[in-house]
Amino acid sequence: MSSGFSDFFYASPDGLELHARIYGEANSGHWPVVCLPGLTRNSRDFHELALHLSRRAQTPRKIVAFDYRGRGQSAYDPDIGHYNIGVEAGDILAGLAALGIDEAGFIGTSRGGLVIHVLGAMRPAVLRAIVLNDIGPVLEAGGLAHIRSYLERAPKPKTQAEAVGAQRGAHGSDFPDLTEADWERMVAALYRETDEGLLPDFDRKLVETLAGLDLTQKLPDMWPQFEALAAIPLLAIRGANSKLLSAETFEQMRNRHPCVETITVEGQGHAPFLDTGGLPGAIAAFLDRAEQRFAGTAAAVQKL
Repeated sequence: MSSGFSDFFYASPDGLELHARIYGEANSGHWPVVCLPGLTRNSRDFHELALHLSRRAQTPRKIVAFDYRGRGQSAYDPDIGHYNIGVEAGDILAGLAALGIDEAGFIGTSRGGLVIHVLGAMRPAVLRAIVLNDIGPVLEAGGLAHIRSYLERAPKPKTQAEAVGAQRGAHGSDFPDLTEADWERMVAALYRETDEGLLPDFDRKLVETLAGLDLTQKLPDMWPQFEALAAIPLLAIRGANSKLLSAETFEQMRNRHPCVETITVEGQGHAPFLDTGGLPGAIAAFLDRAEQRFAGTAAAVQKL
């Protein structure tokens, strides 16, 4: 716990050992928060944000940051077909059941936001507030092509310094506002140290799940699932340089959701680092407002 979190392991519905980090384990009295990472990312992406939310003096929260199957400390799946957002949503529900969490605020970066859309269809009552980080119901083909191309040709750095240089070389034009410390945190979250040097901390078979996408065709959207979230307070965040979430889709999200707040992060692309600038404070304040409104509504209903 000296690092601010404890490790939690649980069994998926099909028997894989999965992992999550828990911050502020003893915190109660406020909604917990569930953090869901991107396609090849893991719970370490949320470390600084989770520390902020779990140690916030006014409303300290329990934070659960998940590693999907095949990422971080979760077991790899021998069946590549199980690397999909439906299975991953089921894994998250299994983890929440093991932790005794019936409702929470949810923060989803990229693929994590798509998992939230699926959770809204599977078990909407678990979602009390939602933060979508650079993701929406429409994915731009160009953004997916960029992600696929990078993953297929991902560099193989031998040192942390080489890794920082590689990440800056690949993504620096979309993230001109990041500092050296930001890049170093990104690398620490993305790679694991092994006897063979640094390796990306995910199952390489995940790259194959993108290989079959025909990006010359219009991709299916998730507007029905997004609109089903209309009663849940939503904070939508977009990187100003994002290739995956267009400004047009972001504006439609604002128009189609009656309880939405939006933030555009200048100088960042897909996906904004949630521990930079004023984002930790903005996310904490949003969760506080959502919880206060819910408590006020519940109190009013009880008086009827």
